[in-house]
Amino acid sequence: MAERITVGIALNGVTGRMGYRQHLVRSLLAIREQGGVPRADGGVIWPELTLVGRSADKLAAVAERHGLDRYTTSLDEALNDESVDVYFDALTTQHRLAAVNAAVKAGKHVYTEKPIATSLEDALSLARTARDAGVKNGAVADKLYLPGLRKLKRLVDARFFGRVLSVRGEFGYWVFEGDWQEAQRPSWNYRAEDGGGMVLDMFPHWSYLLEGTFGSPIASVTAQVVTHIPERFDEHGRPYTATADDAAYAIFELADGTIVQMNSSWATRVDREELVEFHVDGTEGSAIAGLRKARAQHRVHTPKPVWNPDIDQPIPFRQQWHEVPDNEVFDNGFKLQWEEFLRHVVDDEPWHHDFLAAARGVQLAEAGYRSAREGRRIELEELVL
Repeated sequence: MAERITVGIALNGVTGRMGYRQHLVRSLLAIREQGGVPRADGGVIWPELTLVGRSADKLAAVAERHGLDRYTTSLDEALNDESVDVYFDALTTQHRLAAVNAAVKAGKHVYTEKPIATSLEDALSLARTARDAGVKNGAVADKLYLPGLRKLKRLVDARFFGRVLSVRGEFGYWVFEGDWQEAQRPSWNYRAEDGGGMVLDMFPHWSYLLEGTFGSPIASVTAQVVTHIPERFDEHGRPYTATADDAAYAIFELADGTIVQMNSSWATRVDREELVEFHVDGTEGSAIAGLRKARAQHRVHTPKPVWNPDIDQPIPFRQQWHEVPDNEVFDNGFKLQWEEFLRHVVDDEPWHHDFLAAARGVQLAEAGYRSAREGRRIELEELVL
């Protein structure tokens, strides 16, 4: 009979938006509902959950809602529990380093939201500590698992583009200031002292996404970082000064020479199909990919426009792109990565999103801030432990 292996997981920050919705409900509880994570030998990995947080009342409510009975407000208690094998961290950024370090020193495997730290020095220190402790480690890289980006990767793997020339990325939407309409993001996102900021939040995403999709790491960055909205209102309606950046305009150069223009803004109104889109141009074809959809145009379908501002454009450009089909059922991206990490823990299956990879994201954020301060292009050195 196939074996069922139980893996104890302590989830810290589970009452927050991402910790609750994506990691608990849509990932780990969904894995339990399907009977566990399938293993190559026909067995399954069963996640046994312990909820960790600051509010006993909130934890009790979440536990009761989902039929769970293990929760605690003491991180030490969770880390000293021998039945806990994995520590997961969804705390706010400035609290992550201490908690993850404590988990590593307790001998737990660690999986965490990004960024893993607010500085490259701390990120590398954490990666070295995890290596020396011999624990498996990883950071969330959810964007690689989105249907639209997986379709884009399919095009790259099929060599649809020929030689990739450039990528233009647009990310963002208008986040309300919080006065006459409630803000869609928590106020700490706009306070640098609390670990907020567009660059620290999103550049780690662009780091793993570009490298994972195109197979080449970012070699340099030129960035302009701004705070467009200087005053916002917190969850209690109180005004506060936004000390963190809410937009960043960057040029990344990949090691293979591909040029990436990336606009990231919480102060823009959307006129595109999805909240993020990547336009990729290559010698053989082009594609536009978002969260869920992707469209492509091969060179044999490429029109031949002529510049003439005196007449209406006769070419229906958008009609000449072809939808990239699903060709598979796309599961939740957070859930898929959780399954990969648990197979990595139990069966030592390959894993590509460890703390060193996550440190490259922090390196990019740090370099982006430096580029904006100094007004110049910053080259990224190869990171080693």
